[in-house]
Amino acid sequence: MMSARFVYWMNVSLDLFIGRDAEENGGGDWLRISEPLHREFNRRARALSMDVSGRVIYEVMEEFWPAARTDESLPDYLREYGEIWVDTPKVLVSRTRVGSSPDFNTRVIGGDDLLEQLAALKAESDGDIGVGGANLATQLLKAGLLDELLLFIHPVILGSGRPLFDGDVGQLDLDLLENTTYDDGVVLHRYAVRGAGVL
Repeated sequence: MMSARFVYWMNVSLDLFIGRDAEENGGGDWLRISEPLHREFNRRARALSMDVSGRVIYEVMEEFWPAARTDESLPDYLREYGEIWVDTPKVLVSRTRVGSSPDFNTRVIGGDDLLEQLAALKAESDGDIGVGGANLATQLLKAGLLDELLLFIHPVILGSGRPLFDGDVGQLDLDLLENTTYDDGVVLHRYAVRGAGVL
């Protein structure tokens, strides 16, 4: 029986913030992304069968990565990631962009039955589907649809900022699948979410 897994992939601080504020949108000078670490990002991104993102994070990616493919001023591993991002099938979750036809191998879903659409997408797909955006990941988690957390933890304490999840998600029991240390003290913690299922 075919069924994909939703994987929430995020860079986070040691105190589990994904940015100092909403404007950082997954960026920030506190991140320690070396060339070897970015090449690891590339490897893992290439292995995804699909990417599902909220509008804000999608538009951040859309603004930079397609042009990065051919920008000779950038190192090869960044140009490579641009190719991977463009080539990967993508689903944009957005109420405001429903009805639009974005480029770059993307389709748009939204509406009051969003979680049912995402559950159906999971059921009819296979492989690992990357999840981008704290709001979307929170919705999937609360619906029992989020299968895995792929957290690259950077050695910094921000003290405050945008949290990994939106609001109170209750107790979350996890099983450690992988633990790897990279350059500059960045540590990957990869967890399975216990009890993940479908609606």
